Amino acid sequence: MLSLPRLRLLREVHRTGSLTAAARALNYTPSAVSQQLKLLERETGTPLLEPVGRGVRLTPAAEGLVGHTERILAHLEEAEADLAATHHEVRGTLHVAAFQSAMLTVAPTVLDALEREHPDLEVTITQREVEAAFEGLLAHEFDLIISEEYLGRPDPFREGVDRVELLRDPLHLALPLEGPWATRPRHLSDLAEAPWALDPADTPTGAWARAVCRQAGFEPRVRVDTLNPLLQVDFVRSGHAVAFVPALLGTRHLNAVRSVELAGAPYRLLSIQVRSGRTRHPAVVACRAAIVEAVAQMSVDTPQWTL
Repeated sequence: MLSLPRLRLLREVHRTGSLTAAARALNYTPSAVSQQLKLLERETGTPLLEPVGRGVRLTPAAEGLVGHTERILAHLEEAEADLAATHHEVRGTLHVAAFQSAMLTVAPTVLDALEREHPDLEVTITQREVEAAFEGLLAHEFDLIISEEYLGRPDPFREGVDRVELLRDPLHLALPLEGPWATRPRHLSDLAEAPWALDPADTPTGAWARAVCRQAGFEPRVRVDTLNPLLQVDFVRSGHAVAFVPALLGTRHLNAVRSVELAGAPYRLLSIQVRSGRTRHPAVVACRAAIVEAVAQMSVDTPQWTL
Protein backbone atom coordinates (compact mmCIF):
# COMPACT_ATOMS: atom_id res chain seq x y z
CA MET A 1 0.00 0.00 0.00
CA LEU A 2 1.26 3.48 -0.82
CA SER A 3 2.47 5.67 2.05
CA LEU A 4 0.10 8.56 2.72
CA PRO A 5 2.81 10.77 4.32
CA ARG A 6 4.91 10.36 1.18
CA LEU A 7 1.92 11.11 -1.02
CA ARG A 8 1.43 14.32 0.99
CA LEU A 9 5.03 15.27 0.30
CA LEU A 10 4.49 14.73 -3.42
CA ARG A 11 1.34 16.85 -3.23
CA GLU A 12 3.26 19.66 -1.53
CA VAL A 13 5.97 19.61 -4.20
CA HIS A 14 3.22 19.92 -6.80
CA ARG A 15 1.44 22.68 -4.88
CA THR A 16 4.47 24.78 -3.92
CA GLY A 17 6.59 24.12 -7.00
CA SER A 18 9.82 22.96 -5.36
CA LEU A 19 11.36 20.50 -2.92
CA THR A 20 12.55 23.37 -0.71
CA ALA A 21 9.13 25.01 -0.47
CA ALA A 22 7.45 21.66 0.21
CA ALA A 23 9.97 20.94 2.96
CA ARG A 24 9.29 24.34 4.53
CA ALA A 25 5.51 23.83 4.40
CA LEU A 26 5.67 20.47 6.17
CA ASN A 27 8.66 21.12 8.47
CA TYR A 28 11.02 18.72 6.70
CA THR A 29 14.50 19.26 5.39
CA PRO A 30 14.85 19.30 1.58
CA SER A 31 17.09 16.23 1.74
CA ALA A 32 14.44 14.35 3.77
CA VAL A 33 11.79 15.26 1.18
CA SER A 34 14.04 14.03 -1.62
CA GLN A 35 14.75 10.78 0.22
CA GLN A 36 11.06 10.11 0.94
CA LEU A 37 10.07 10.75 -2.65
CA LYS A 38 12.72 8.33 -3.87
CA LEU A 39 11.14 5.72 -1.58
CA LEU A 40 7.74 6.59 -3.06
CA GLU A 41 9.15 6.02 -6.54
CA ARG A 42 10.27 2.57 -5.43
CA GLU A 43 6.81 1.86 -4.01
CA THR A 44 5.10 2.87 -7.23
CA GLY A 45 7.77 1.52 -9.59
CA THR A 46 7.28 4.74 -11.58
CA PRO A 47 9.43 7.87 -12.04
CA LEU A 48 7.68 10.74 -10.27
CA LEU A 49 10.11 13.64 -10.65
CA GLU A 50 12.24 14.83 -13.52
CA PRO A 51 14.96 17.51 -13.42
CA VAL A 52 14.28 20.94 -14.92
CA GLY A 53 17.28 23.25 -14.67
CA ARG A 54 18.18 23.35 -10.98
CA GLY A 55 14.72 22.22 -9.92
CA VAL A 56 12.33 19.37 -10.56
CA ARG A 57 8.86 18.89 -11.98
CA LEU A 58 6.31 16.14 -11.62
CA THR A 59 5.90 13.54 -14.32
CA PRO A 60 2.39 12.98 -15.76
CA ALA A 61 2.10 9.85 -13.62
CA ALA A 62 2.96 11.87 -10.50
CA GLU A 63 0.37 14.52 -11.37
CA GLY A 64 -2.27 11.80 -11.59
CA LEU A 65 -1.15 10.49 -8.22
CA VAL A 66 -1.50 13.99 -6.73
CA GLY A 67 -5.12 14.10 -7.90
CA HIS A 68 -5.82 10.86 -6.06
CA THR A 69 -4.02 12.22 -2.99
CA GLU A 70 -6.21 15.32 -2.92
CA ARG A 71 -9.33 13.17 -2.95
CA ILE A 72 -7.92 10.84 -0.28
CA LEU A 73 -7.11 13.75 2.05
CA ALA A 74 -10.57 15.25 1.52
CA HIS A 75 -12.22 11.90 2.29
CA LEU A 76 -10.11 11.51 5.44
CA GLU A 77 -11.21 14.94 6.65
CA GLU A 78 -14.82 14.04 5.94
CA ALA A 79 -14.34 10.85 7.98
CA GLU A 80 -12.90 12.91 10.85
CA ALA A 81 -15.91 15.24 10.65
CA ASP A 82 -18.31 12.28 10.80
CA LEU A 83 -16.52 10.86 13.84
CA ALA A 84 -16.48 14.23 15.59
CA ALA A 85 -20.22 14.59 14.96
CA THR A 86 -20.87 11.45 17.04
CA HIS A 87 -19.72 13.26 20.19
CA HIS A 88 -22.23 15.18 22.27
CA GLU A 89 -19.92 18.16 22.65
CA VAL A 90 -17.68 20.09 20.28
CA ARG A 91 -14.11 19.38 21.29
CA GLY A 92 -10.56 19.14 20.01
CA THR A 93 -8.28 21.88 18.66
CA LEU A 94 -9.11 24.29 15.86
CA HIS A 95 -6.38 26.29 14.15
CA VAL A 96 -7.47 29.65 12.70
CA ALA A 97 -5.52 32.29 10.77
CA ALA A 98 -6.58 35.90 10.19
CA PHE A 99 -5.07 39.25 9.23
CA GLN A 100 -4.50 41.90 11.89
CA SER A 101 -7.66 44.01 11.70
CA ALA A 102 -9.82 40.87 11.87
CA MET A 103 -7.84 39.72 14.92
CA LEU A 104 -8.31 43.10 16.58
CA THR A 105 -12.04 43.35 16.02
CA VAL A 106 -13.61 39.93 15.42
CA ALA A 107 -11.38 37.39 17.16
CA PRO A 108 -11.97 38.42 20.82
CA THR A 109 -15.76 38.18 20.44
CA VAL A 110 -15.44 34.83 18.67
CA LEU A 111 -13.23 33.44 21.44
CA ASP A 112 -15.68 34.65 24.09
CA ALA A 113 -18.58 32.90 22.34
CA LEU A 114 -16.72 29.64 21.78
CA GLU A 115 -15.40 29.51 25.33
CA ARG A 116 -18.93 30.06 26.61
CA GLU A 117 -20.74 27.64 24.28
CA HIS A 118 -18.05 25.02 23.64
CA PRO A 119 -15.64 24.95 26.59
CA ASP A 120 -14.01 21.70 25.41
CA LEU A 121 -12.93 23.29 22.12
CA GLU A 122 -9.39 24.72 22.08
CA VAL A 123 -8.95 27.50 19.50
CA THR A 124 -5.60 28.90 18.40
CA ILE A 125 -5.49 32.07 16.27
CA THR A 126 -2.44 33.00 14.23
CA GLN A 127 -1.87 36.34 12.54
CA ARG A 128 -1.11 35.85 8.85
CA GLU A 129 -1.52 38.02 5.81
CA VAL A 130 -3.91 36.54 3.27
CA GLU A 131 -1.47 34.73 0.96
CA ALA A 132 0.40 33.17 3.87
CA ALA A 133 -2.91 32.17 5.46
CA PHE A 134 -4.00 30.42 2.25
CA GLU A 135 -0.66 28.62 2.08
CA GLY A 136 -1.21 27.39 5.63
CA LEU A 137 -4.78 26.34 4.86
CA LEU A 138 -3.76 24.30 1.81
CA ALA A 139 -0.86 22.77 3.73
CA HIS A 140 -3.28 21.70 6.52
CA GLU A 141 -1.57 24.01 9.01
CA PHE A 142 -4.87 25.88 9.54
CA ASP A 143 -8.45 24.59 9.59
CA LEU A 144 -10.11 27.91 8.84
CA ILE A 145 -8.94 31.33 7.70
CA ILE A 146 -10.49 34.77 7.35
CA SER A 147 -9.44 36.34 4.05
CA GLU A 148 -9.85 39.76 2.44
CA GLU A 149 -9.93 40.88 -1.17
CA TYR A 150 -10.14 44.28 -2.81
CA LEU A 151 -12.07 45.59 -5.80
CA GLY A 152 -10.14 44.81 -8.96
CA ARG A 153 -7.98 42.30 -7.08
CA PRO A 154 -10.17 39.23 -6.52
CA ASP A 155 -8.88 36.08 -4.88
CA PRO A 156 -7.86 33.41 -7.38
CA PHE A 157 -10.00 30.30 -7.49
CA ARG A 158 -8.54 27.59 -5.26
CA GLU A 159 -9.79 24.08 -5.88
CA GLY A 160 -10.77 22.21 -2.76
CA VAL A 161 -11.53 25.34 -0.72
CA ASP A 162 -15.03 26.28 0.44
CA ARG A 163 -15.67 30.04 0.65
CA VAL A 164 -18.42 31.86 2.57
CA GLU A 165 -18.76 35.63 2.12
CA LEU A 166 -18.71 37.33 5.50
CA LEU A 167 -18.81 41.11 5.11
CA ARG A 168 -18.39 44.00 2.71
CA ASP A 169 -16.27 46.31 4.80
CA PRO A 170 -16.26 49.98 3.63
CA LEU A 171 -12.88 51.62 3.14
CA HIS A 172 -12.61 55.19 4.38
CA LEU A 173 -10.10 57.99 4.38
CA ALA A 174 -8.77 58.89 7.85
CA LEU A 175 -7.77 62.50 8.57
CA PRO A 176 -6.41 64.15 11.74
CA LEU A 177 -8.67 66.47 13.71
CA GLU A 178 -6.08 69.25 13.75
CA GLY A 179 -3.21 70.48 11.61
CA PRO A 180 -2.70 71.15 7.89
CA TRP A 181 -4.38 67.91 6.79
CA ALA A 182 -7.52 68.33 8.92
CA THR A 183 -9.24 70.58 6.35
CA ARG A 184 -12.15 68.95 4.56
CA PRO A 185 -10.98 67.93 1.06
CA ARG A 186 -13.28 68.30 -1.94
CA HIS A 187 -11.46 65.59 -3.87
CA LEU A 188 -8.86 62.98 -3.00
CA SER A 189 -6.41 64.89 -5.21
CA ASP A 190 -6.46 67.69 -2.61
CA LEU A 191 -4.25 65.37 -0.55
CA ALA A 192 -1.61 64.98 -3.27
CA GLU A 193 1.01 66.68 -1.09
CA ALA A 194 -0.01 65.00 2.15
CA PRO A 195 2.16 62.41 3.90
CA TRP A 196 0.52 58.98 3.83
CA ALA A 197 0.56 55.94 6.08
CA LEU A 198 0.08 52.91 3.82
CA ASP A 199 0.56 49.17 3.70
CA PRO A 200 3.68 48.07 1.75
CA ALA A 201 3.36 48.29 -2.02
CA ASP A 202 3.79 44.53 -2.51
CA THR A 203 0.66 43.70 -0.47
CA PRO A 204 -2.89 43.65 -1.92
CA THR A 205 -3.90 46.45 0.46
CA GLY A 206 -0.92 48.60 -0.40
CA ALA A 207 -1.34 48.02 -4.13
CA TRP A 208 -5.02 48.96 -3.91
CA ALA A 209 -4.27 52.17 -1.96
CA ARG A 210 -1.62 53.33 -4.43
CA ALA A 211 -3.91 52.56 -7.37
CA VAL A 212 -6.67 54.72 -5.82
CA CYS A 213 -4.23 57.63 -5.42
CA ARG A 214 -2.95 57.24 -8.98
CA GLN A 215 -6.49 57.23 -10.32
CA ALA A 216 -6.92 60.55 -8.50
CA GLY A 217 -3.88 61.88 -10.38
CA PHE A 218 -1.01 61.66 -7.91
CA GLU A 219 1.61 59.34 -6.49
CA PRO A 220 1.22 59.13 -2.69
CA ARG A 221 4.10 60.44 -0.60
CA VAL A 222 4.49 57.54 1.81
CA ARG A 223 5.81 58.63 5.18
CA VAL A 224 4.83 55.49 7.11
CA ASP A 225 5.11 52.08 5.45
CA THR A 226 3.58 49.46 7.75
CA LEU A 227 1.11 46.59 7.80
CA ASN A 228 -0.05 47.64 11.27
CA PRO A 229 -3.41 49.46 10.94
CA LEU A 230 -3.27 50.78 14.50
CA LEU A 231 0.13 52.32 13.83
CA GLN A 232 -1.24 53.96 10.69
CA VAL A 233 -4.17 55.38 12.67
CA ASP A 234 -1.84 56.63 15.40
CA PHE A 235 0.19 58.62 12.87
CA VAL A 236 -3.07 60.09 11.55
CA ARG A 237 -4.21 60.90 15.09
CA SER A 238 -0.96 62.74 15.78
CA GLY A 239 -1.29 64.77 12.58
CA HIS A 240 1.71 63.22 10.80
CA ALA A 241 -0.14 61.35 8.05
CA VAL A 242 -3.42 60.53 6.35
CA ALA A 243 -4.47 56.96 5.60
CA PHE A 244 -7.07 54.60 4.22
CA VAL A 245 -8.78 52.58 6.95
CA PRO A 246 -11.40 49.81 7.05
CA ALA A 247 -14.64 50.74 8.79
CA LEU A 248 -14.45 47.42 10.64
CA LEU A 249 -11.84 48.91 12.98
CA GLY A 250 -14.76 50.72 14.59
CA THR A 251 -14.93 53.76 16.80
CA ARG A 252 -12.81 52.17 19.55
CA HIS A 253 -9.74 52.06 17.32
CA LEU A 254 -10.58 55.12 15.23
CA ASN A 255 -11.18 57.57 18.06
CA ALA A 256 -9.76 61.10 17.63
CA VAL A 257 -9.52 60.79 13.83
CA ARG A 258 -12.04 61.90 11.22
CA SER A 259 -13.42 59.32 8.78
CA VAL A 260 -14.30 60.37 5.25
CA GLU A 261 -16.35 58.29 2.82
CA LEU A 262 -14.49 57.85 -0.47
CA ALA A 263 -16.05 58.47 -3.86
CA GLY A 264 -17.50 55.27 -5.27
CA ALA A 265 -17.82 53.78 -1.77
CA PRO A 266 -15.01 51.18 -2.16
CA TYR A 267 -14.93 48.20 0.16
CA ARG A 268 -12.96 45.07 0.92
CA LEU A 269 -14.70 41.71 0.89
CA LEU A 270 -14.10 39.50 3.91
CA SER A 271 -14.67 35.75 3.60
CA ILE A 272 -14.34 32.61 5.69
CA GLN A 273 -12.39 29.90 3.86
CA VAL A 274 -12.18 26.22 4.79
CA ARG A 275 -10.92 23.13 2.99
CA SER A 276 -13.91 21.40 1.41
CA GLY A 277 -13.39 18.19 3.38
CA ARG A 278 -13.43 20.13 6.65
CA THR A 279 -16.66 22.09 6.21
CA ARG A 280 -18.91 19.67 8.14
CA HIS A 281 -16.57 19.27 11.11
CA PRO A 282 -18.44 20.42 14.24
CA ALA A 283 -15.55 22.66 15.35
CA VAL A 284 -15.49 24.41 11.98
CA VAL A 285 -19.28 24.77 11.95
CA ALA A 286 -19.21 26.27 15.46
CA CYS A 287 -16.40 28.68 14.61
CA ARG A 288 -18.04 29.82 11.39
CA ALA A 289 -21.27 30.53 13.25
CA ALA A 290 -19.42 32.46 15.96
CA ILE A 291 -17.61 34.61 13.37
CA VAL A 292 -20.83 35.42 11.51
CA GLU A 293 -22.55 36.34 14.79
CA ALA A 294 -19.61 38.48 15.94
CA VAL A 295 -19.63 40.46 12.69
CA ALA A 296 -23.42 40.91 12.87
CA GLN A 297 -23.10 42.46 16.34
CA MET A 298 -20.31 44.88 15.43
CA SER A 299 -20.79 48.60 14.96
CA VAL A 300 -18.59 49.91 12.16
CA ASP A 301 -17.17 53.39 11.91
CA THR A 302 -19.54 55.98 10.39
CA PRO A 303 -17.89 58.59 8.13
CA GLN A 304 -18.27 62.23 9.15
CA TRP A 305 -17.58 63.66 5.69
CA THR A 306 -18.00 62.46 2.12
CA LEU A 307 -15.79 63.15 -0.87
